[in-house]
Amino acid sequence: MPILPFLLAAIVPVTVLALAALAGGVWVWVALAYVSVIAFLADELVAWPMAPTDPEQGEFAANALSCALAGAHFGLLVLAVLAIAGAPGVGVGGQVAAFMAFGLYFGQVSIANAHELIHRPQRGLFSLGKWVFISLLYGHVTTTHRLLHHPYVATPQDPNFPPLGLSFYRYLPRSLWGNLREGYRIEAARAARTGRANPYHTYLGGALMVLALAYGLAGWGGVGALVALGAYAQVQHAMVDYLQHYGLERARLPDGRYAPQGPQHSWNSPHWFTSLMAVNVTRHSDHHAHPARIYPALRLEPGMPCLPYSLPAMGVIALFPRLWFKIMDRRVKDALAQAEGEHP
Repeated sequence: MPILPFLLAAIVPVTVLALAALAGGVWVWVALAYVSVIAFLADELVAWPMAPTDPEQGEFAANALSCALAGAHFGLLVLAVLAIAGAPGVGVGGQVAAFMAFGLYFGQVSIANAHELIHRPQRGLFSLGKWVFISLLYGHVTTTHRLLHHPYVATPQDPNFPPLGLSFYRYLPRSLWGNLREGYRIEAARAARTGRANPYHTYLGGALMVLALAYGLAGWGGVGALVALGAYAQVQHAMVDYLQHYGLERARLPDGRYAPQGPQHSWNSPHWFTSLMAVNVTRHSDHHAHPARIYPALRLEPGMPCLPYSLPAMGVIALFPRLWFKIMDRRVKDALAQAEGEHP
């Protein structure tokens, strides 16, 4: 898949959000509509097949766009803190709308892009993704995503795995606390073994530095805005993990080990608009099979489990557990049965 569609998908929300913060007024509501209602309608009403590019080509362009998105994130975060903390001309309604608009963007786009960067082998790209996470007070996910989620996906050893019948509300505290605790345990053990510094020191120190910068920008209102945005982004990231792995548990083998992970252990989304905005995080089965593969090259093959609606739409449904279980539990059982039939 060429990089141009991702570039075009990136330019519009960045531009609209910047206008919302700088000009206020109707632009705040346009920005909110764009990252919510317009994105939903584009996904559901327009079908556009997206063929992957060659994994060996396009890496430079993909990495360049990820760097540009990371740079835009830092600029937008400054604007968001100022707008939400009460910039002149932004009323209470505008502050709430700005919080929702920027929060949705940071949770769905900035985090997806940072996730892409921490999978890159280049030290500079990895560090850039880490600092995007730190700017949202979420630095430890740099550890937990790579060293906890990927190795133990679709098992109870992964705090991000939601077993069948678990609501998002019961899953959320376990995911947030489990990641923080288990990530620290992993890094403390590595530090003791290697003698290197525990990166949790950087995650915590970086968070304190970012909070100090927010205070310098807008006082305690700026600190509150940053904390609220970080919390909202973290909840959205937990929601995405919930949506992409709900119920698809790896089988336990007779020797006590878990069966190897495969494409049947992740939910995917074929919806093009949010896929472009979120750098193909929706093609999750292929990402788990090939974590280092650049996002334009990720594939969506026949037989991979697919959600019935786009990720944002499924996120809204997951807020209503009875409706979620009604829609998803049968699909989980069908997906696992199909996978078992293909791989007896």
